[in-house]
Amino acid sequence: MLLFGLIGHPLGHSFSKKYFTEKFEREGIDAAYELFDIDDIALLPEVLKDERLIGLNVTIPYKEQVIPYLDALDERAAEIGAVNVIRIVRDGEHILLTGSNSDVVGFRESIRPMLKPHHKKALVLGTGGASKAVIYGLKELNITSTLVSRSPLKDGLTYDQLNEEILKEYTVIVNASPVGTFPHDDEAPAIPYEFVTPDHLLYDLVYNPPRTRFLALGQEKGAAIKNGLEMLEGQAVEAWKIWNR
Repeated sequence: MLLFGLIGHPLGHSFSKKYFTEKFEREGIDAAYELFDIDDIALLPEVLKDERLIGLNVTIPYKEQVIPYLDALDERAAEIGAVNVIRIVRDGEHILLTGSNSDVVGFRESIRPMLKPHHKKALVLGTGGASKAVIYGLKELNITSTLVSRSPLKDGLTYDQLNEEILKEYTVIVNASPVGTFPHDDEAPAIPYEFVTPDHLLYDLVYNPPRTRFLALGQEKGAAIKNGLEMLEGQAVEAWKIWNR
């Protein structure tokens, strides 16, 4: 039996485990998908000792931390600087680990149908590995991005700097942070929602709950909204392609 899995910490409900377990059962694939909740990326070599393991997904907080443990990055992952898929090739005792990023494909194709001609600039909330994939995907869609963080950034903004003028200019707002994820679903990124309009598109990478407070507050102002479930499905389809190259 082949083995695939997910590394991250903490790991609660996993979309990937459910998705791939159902896929394997439905398509008669002799494989399993396990969760590897490791509290330090240095434990990755222990996970890799299972010789059945040929593919991993990577989630928070290791999308960037995992890179030094890899032998190679594909072109997209190298440009993005974040990895969420690892292809494992075994040759006797030698293991070759190649990092890829399927998040960008999942995000890009998920947000594409929502875009209108006036959606030319985006605020990306959060500065982790997911935000890097979002910025890369938006660039491929010819949308300029600016990062928003709690701390000052060289080429970004802080939440305190967001005002009516900025929100008028940036009509796409993507939450690439974990803020609002269950069980903290009463929380929302600290943007000035009073300046959100029907011209805005609010996209949340969070999918649990399906309508986060971030999305609900945007919807109250007439904005178009979308959560990250379709992105997750898209990145999983792409991950399977990467593992089976």
